[in-house]
Amino acid sequence: MAKACILVIEDDPDIQELIIVSFAREGWTVLAAEDGEKGLALLASSMPDCIILDIMLPGMDGLEVLRRIKADPARRTIPIIMTTARGEDSDIVSGLELGSDDYVVKPFSPRVLAARVRVALRRKADAGEAVAANARTIMGPLSLDAVRHEVLYDSRPVDLSATEFAILELLMRSPGRVFTRTGIIDAVKGPDYPVTDRSVDVQILQLRKKLGKGCALVETVRGVGYRLRDEA
Repeated sequence: MAKACILVIEDDPDIQELIIVSFAREGWTVLAAEDGEKGLALLASSMPDCIILDIMLPGMDGLEVLRRIKADPARRTIPIIMTTARGEDSDIVSGLELGSDDYVVKPFSPRVLAARVRVALRRKADAGEAVAANARTIMGPLSLDAVRHEVLYDSRPVDLSATEFAILELLMRSPGRVFTRTGIIDAVKGPDYPVTDRSVDVQILQLRKKLGKGCALVETVRGVGYRLRDEA
């Protein structure tokens, strides 16, 4: 099995070295850059399996780097884990709205960050190993292909992040079933995953925006959670 390749964009040399050493113990290949411009240059000539992206970077900040990655059709589905020293909701929400898949707040444990990467890599591998016969789910004008990582609404492509895609797939597999926020986190990220309810709400909000006219298919059940309308 080929080693996973992780791109780390982090300006603090001590933190960067800590991540590199930690990831080397996991058997992963690491590409490292100290600013956004160099990170994007590395990305232009490589195809990493996951990206660790600091929000507070010199020059081009992490959110702008994230925007540019998501604008690249060939690389927009690479899982991206943000790191931030401030831990402010505005940073986290902005990153999630732009399509990042996860975040950690500094100071963080290298073991925690490695665990987040393993989850992202496992989710990516699971999507690639989906059985072809069960790959496509169709609900009215909405269709999802797990193998191609493709969503269409009225034959129009819908560009989703890895986490948004996983949430939609979960809802589409059980139309009409109400999932609590905790249930969504457990199914998409794994049990005991430290993510707030607010993060789930942001992902749902972005999913609805991207579905456009199909936004009403994802219903809020007040005080409980979310479901996909079963008459879709």
